[in-house]
Amino acid sequence: MKALGIILSIVLMIVCIALSIIVELQKGEGSGLSSAIGGGSGSSYLSRNMSHTISGKLRLITKILAALYFVLSLVLYFVIA
Repeated sequence: MKALGIILSIVLMIVCIALSIIVELQKGEGSGLSSAIGGGSGSSYLSRNMSHTISGKLRLITKILAALYFVLSLVLYFVIA
């Protein structure tokens, strides 16, 4: 179990570093809270085709890495405990 804990810790550190880099690469929206309240338009061409842009891909990678971080943290906790 000790080897598995070390391997999971290393993978978790790699995921943390990758998540930090991906978050820093994302471009800020700039609209802030006003868009969330209703000031922004959600039916523009860019918002409908967001999955095809680099920003959309970075957002998807961020969600995947965040979920992986959460799962790895839980698994590591139960392996060590």
